[in-house]
Amino acid sequence: MKSDRFEPARIRELGERAGALLSSAPDLDALEEARVRLLGRKGEITELLRSIGQLDPVDRPVIGNLINEIKDKLNKLLEERRAVLSAGLYDEEPYPGDPTLPGRGSWAGGLHVLHRVVDDIKQILYGMGYSLAEGPDVELDYYNFEALNFPPDHPSRDLQDTFYINRDILLRTQTSPVQVRYMEKHTPPLKILAPGRVYRNESPDPSHAAEFLQIEGLYVDSDVSLADLKNDVTHFVHEFFGSDARVRFRPHFFPFTEPSAEVDMSCFSCKGQGCAVCGKTGWLEIMGAGMVHPHVFRYAGYDPDSYTGFAFGMGVDRIAMLKHGIDDIRRFLANDLRFLRQFWMESRAEVYE
Repeated sequence: MKSDRFEPARIRELGERAGALLSSAPDLDALEEARVRLLGRKGEITELLRSIGQLDPVDRPVIGNLINEIKDKLNKLLEERRAVLSAGLYDEEPYPGDPTLPGRGSWAGGLHVLHRVVDDIKQILYGMGYSLAEGPDVELDYYNFEALNFPPDHPSRDLQDTFYINRDILLRTQTSPVQVRYMEKHTPPLKILAPGRVYRNESPDPSHAAEFLQIEGLYVDSDVSLADLKNDVTHFVHEFFGSDARVRFRPHFFPFTEPSAEVDMSCFSCKGQGCAVCGKTGWLEIMGAGMVHPHVFRYAGYDPDSYTGFAFGMGVDRIAMLKHGIDDIRRFLANDLRFLRQFWMESRAEVYE
C-alpha cells in the first residue's frame, strides 16, 4: 500500500522546495539550519528514506532511487552554496598587524625543580646498578612500622608521627616500606632505589613540611659490608654535588638498620671552613644510612645469617635546597611561577647544549 507522500509528484515537489531553500540561504548559519531541516538525522529527506519500508516490495526500488537522486542533487547544491557564502569571508578586513615582525613563541612550562632533582638522582643510581621499585602512598602499619622493626607503642614511632586512616592504614612516613615489599617477592642479590612522596604530621616551617619527596636505596647480597655502603654513598655525593665534596659518617639510631649513621658532606658554601649555611660546623647533613637490621630480614623472609645489606635514604626537598641554594622548603609548595621558571630555563638550556 502506497501513502500519498510517496507519490513521485509530491517527492519531486519536496525536492524543488528544498533546493530553493538551500539556494536562498543568506549566510552560513541559515544554510546549516536548512541542511539540518532537510538532510539531518531527523530531516524531511532522511525521514522519507527511512520510511520506504512501508511500501510494497515492488514500489521500493523506484521510490528509493527517486529520493536518493534528489538527495544527491541537494548535497551538491549545499556544497556549491557553502562555497559561495564562504568566499572572501576572511578577506574583508586587512591583517591587523605587521606581518614582517618575528612570531611570538607559545608559553611553555617545564618540570618542577623537585622532579628534576629526582630524575638526576635516579640517573646517577641507575648508573651504579640500581633498578626502580615503587609502592603505595597509602600504606599498612605493618609495612611502614612493624616490618621495619618499629614495635607497637615503641617511642621510635613518635619521631614519624603521621596521618592515620584507621589503626592499620596510614599515609606512609618513608619509602622504606617499598624495601620490605620488594624483598618479600624477590631473592638476593638485589639493588633497588625507591622514590616517592611521604607524609608526616609536621607544622610547616623553613625546613619541615607535612608532605615531601624521599628516595631510598637498598643493596642485599651474601657479602655486603659497611665499606660498600660508604663507597656507594661517596660516589653518589661526588656525582651529584661535585668531586671536591667530602663525606663523613656519624653514629646514629634507626630502628631498621644496625649500625646506623647520619651522612654529612662538607659545606659547599664555605668548603668546610664554617659559615652561616652550615651553622659554623663546616658540614651539611644529607641522608641517613646503615646496615639492614637482622629483624627486617626476618620480616621479609630472609635468613640474616646468609645475607647482609645496606640501605640509605634522603629527602629530595633537602637535597634540592642544598643543590640550588634554596632557603625555605615551603617555596616548593607555593606554586610561584617567578620561583619555578628559573629551573625551567635551566632545563631548556641543558637540552640545547
